[in-house]
Amino acid sequence: MVTDLMDKLTHIFGQGLSDSFYPMPQQAIGVGSAFEGWSPRAEDVVYRVLVPMTPPRGHTFHLELDTAGMPQRNFCVHVELLCTCTREQLGENMLCFLHHSGEELRRKQDPSLLHTLCTGSYLGVEKTVHWFYRFVRVAWLLLPQSCHWRLMLQPSGRSCKFQQSKDKESFMVEMIFGVRQGDSDIFVGSQPAEVGIPSTTWLETYAVAEAKFFRHVSRQAPHDSWHCKCLQLLTHILMGVGFSSYTLKTVVMHLLNTIPLTWWHRRDFQQRLVDILKYLRCSLETKRLNHFVIGNERFPMETSLPSDFRVAEPLNLFQHLVSNPDAHTKAMHKYIHLLHR
Repeated sequence: MVTDLMDKLTHIFGQGLSDSFYPMPQQAIGVGSAFEGWSPRAEDVVYRVLVPMTPPRGHTFHLELDTAGMPQRNFCVHVELLCTCTREQLGENMLCFLHHSGEELRRKQDPSLLHTLCTGSYLGVEKTVHWFYRFVRVAWLLLPQSCHWRLMLQPSGRSCKFQQSKDKESFMVEMIFGVRQGDSDIFVGSQPAEVGIPSTTWLETYAVAEAKFFRHVSRQAPHDSWHCKCLQLLTHILMGVGFSSYTLKTVVMHLLNTIPLTWWHRRDFQQRLVDILKYLRCSLETKRLNHFVIGNERFPMETSLPSDFRVAEPLNLFQHLVSNPDAHTKAMHKYIHLLHR
């Protein structure tokens, strides 16, 4: 249902924006636990989709690294104008933003992206999300689902979140907007971030590559594999303990990449749980948990990564434990609490 809904919305976006100077959304990509098959609590499932954006006519996007050395790198999306004089000469109904006067452009053409969703020359996250938020409200009325389902848009600064409901049935969808890095499966996205992050900062996201990894595993594993159930159970238990679900997910992805997939049957369930907890304990003791995508030479080749990703120095998701003894002590206590649960 979510995939069908997003396909219809994307089609309406394409029709309504084809002649505009706003970012053009592409086919949405399902990411996160709901699409990977291990949502810890079925009643709280949020179907997250990443919507890639391409620049409008006469514009181009350039990704500029803002800060480095963190598990999640920050980028700015620099928007530049392109000369479209050739397209104008071929009869296309568009004036060149670079070579026509400002007065003529104001009289005959809508403003460029630089004057709508940008701060300076950089694409704004909140401005982009709020614009799509308004567009979704209009597009919804054109969908056949609107006759039977109710749409409730949820306030959110860096993503477009809405709930669809009919009678006692309902589901939540969260749209994250992103710009692809080259032709890879790595994006910079509008996913929620810590308070105080600049409005033009986009976060590097590996969600699409990780979702592709889970699909790769599902194709290779036996039909009765319980790898998702292992992750589902542990993340459910984990709620309230203090470890993030992403930490557990990273541990399980590492083990899926090293333990044969034929060893994840139901009969192996208990042993795999033990393996996951041992891996987590070892990572806590050594204060090191390598990022699964960056610096992983064994990442499946069918997923397209930037050229330097596989040979990069692995990022340590537990780096904060190295410099903070108190945080390390608390993490070990949380692990013991997890074992008791």
